[in-house]
Amino acid sequence: MTAAAKADPVQLHILIIDDDHEVRSSLQTVLETIGYSTQTAATGEEGLRSIERGSFDLVLCDLRLPGASGLDVLKHKASPVPLILMTAYGNADIATQAAHAGAFDYISKPINPDDLIFILRKFEDFERLKRENEALKANLSEKYSFKNIVAQSQSFKEVFETVKRLSPFNTTVMITGESGTGKELLARAIHESSPRRGKPFIAINCGAIPENLMESELFGHKKGAFTDASRDKKGLFEEASGGTLFLDEVGELPLHLQVKLLRALQEQTIRRVGDEQSITIDVRLVSATLRNLENDALEGRFREDLLYRLNVVSVHLPPLRERVEDISLLIEHFLQKHSKRLGIPMKTVGTDVMKVLLEYEWRGNARELENCMERALVLSQSDEIGLTSLPEQVTRGHAKRLQSASGSSQQQDNNLSIKQKTAALEIDLIQRALAKTGGNRTHAAKILEISHRALLYKLKEYGLSGGDSGAKEG
Repeated sequence: MTAAAKADPVQLHILIIDDDHEVRSSLQTVLETIGYSTQTAATGEEGLRSIERGSFDLVLCDLRLPGASGLDVLKHKASPVPLILMTAYGNADIATQAAHAGAFDYISKPINPDDLIFILRKFEDFERLKRENEALKANLSEKYSFKNIVAQSQSFKEVFETVKRLSPFNTTVMITGESGTGKELLARAIHESSPRRGKPFIAINCGAIPENLMESELFGHKKGAFTDASRDKKGLFEEASGGTLFLDEVGELPLHLQVKLLRALQEQTIRRVGDEQSITIDVRLVSATLRNLENDALEGRFREDLLYRLNVVSVHLPPLRERVEDISLLIEHFLQKHSKRLGIPMKTVGTDVMKVLLEYEWRGNARELENCMERALVLSQSDEIGLTSLPEQVTRGHAKRLQSASGSSQQQDNNLSIKQKTAALEIDLIQRALAKTGGNRTHAAKILEISHRALLYKLKEYGLSGGDSGAKEG
């Protein structure tokens, strides 16, 4: 092996577990050349003892080992150290097993030093991010929280600054963003930051109310105005008097109600259904949508004049996948919130699980992440949340990425040496044949279609143990 160009790595202490002395020695040389400190172990059991005694940042472990396998080491409760699996038997099943068992990554043998160093650089970046987040999560200070909105990303800091500037005024505000990004939370933050904070905050989802009831909900009705109108009823505009009315999914309003809403905003008066008298209102309106209302206006589905009236100030909430730096902060916030609500002891998130959560795209945004953390709290049976406590759709993507990374690594192998490739293939076939025959060399030779003498020669040439301890002749 030849080392890649030197960089400035994080000073990692790495344990190498492999039953092949040549592999251990070669890996040790590569890693120490670029500035890592290393220690080695020849068996899974020896590796576990070293982990219990030492303090390692990372374990590089062979999958196939005498006694305890690489997966056994990975799953051992006393060894919560991040682990990279090495194997000459790369396939989708192993990638999936490694992901679910909590491996940081997975690399195929024979190992290309550049591929290994690339993975270690990724681990350094992850460790750096983890340390930064640990410094933040002891207490979710006011610096990262604005009226129950938790964030540290620059995009959300800009949102907070916008809200602080506009909150003192009665200007109408349009909040845009995907479902689950926190549009109602932001609307509440606008209300709580304004002089109206002591008055009602009323929220309604315009897409959740049947069209024939929406007018009555917004503006109220007089007794006898329609069949079920058995008494006078205030609408939400009146209920929110002096405060803030939040219209979520405002793009779902039918056109005839858009006209009435526009009139209410322009004249600051409403009229209950079935009433001839107008009522003066004092309401600040905040609306939200995930639709493109400009396109709707062009296509006649939304009134252009109402859009201008609602969109005096526009605030866009970016999706969670575009502000990854907020994920770990939100995880801590949601765990604290739901552990207190459910009466469950606070739990931690291990390195392997945090890596999966940071990689996932969160199409449902903060709402999906919150549901995931609540589920993990309930299902986790230990003090640390494991991969098995996460929804299958979250871990499935991680397993696919591991498999893809392994395939990409193999495709990018620039080693064109026939001699080395042939040796690697022979080692692979011999190990598989010995595994299949339980270490019986005679039977393995027959499967390989070579003589017993030739097999013994190759075992010696490649420094192979000849199968499991206790390998036998036919």
